[in-house]
Amino acid sequence: MQLDIKAILDQIPHRYPMLLVDRVLDMVPGKSIHAIKNVTINEPFFTGHFPHHPVMPGVLILEAMAQAAAIFSFADETGLKAADEDLLYYFVGIDGARFRRPVVPGDQLHLEVVAERLSRTICKYQAVAKVDGQEVASAKLMCAIRPASPQ
Repeated sequence: MQLDIKAILDQIPHRYPMLLVDRVLDMVPGKSIHAIKNVTINEPFFTGHFPHHPVMPGVLILEAMAQAAAIFSFADETGLKAADEDLLYYFVGIDGARFRRPVVPGDQLHLEVVAERLSRTICKYQAVAKVDGQEVASAKLMCAIRPASPQ
């Protein structure tokens, strides 16, 4: 299953400048996803990170992987969508994060995420980011699904 930007916007609540997934190339709902983020010099973070040597912050690579995870976690047979429901998707853990090389303008970041455990409240994933087939970052991610409005 592939998704364009319109379908991504329908699926998760993130918007510019924090939407970090441009397209889904392949997805098995509830199981895995292969998505991309096109990294351009127009990204707002490059103004200060770093002005004379632009590098995508590692924390935003992790965020991109988590957003990809949210897309396939909510795309299940129940039709649950974070963008439609009163739900938020929070990071609650990042283990074993590794950054192998800088991501710079012009790179296309391939986000590959596999579910290790999904539930209605806590989800665990193994995530890898690649550029030109080479791993640039990896981590185990844990996210929580919570109501946006306190009950």
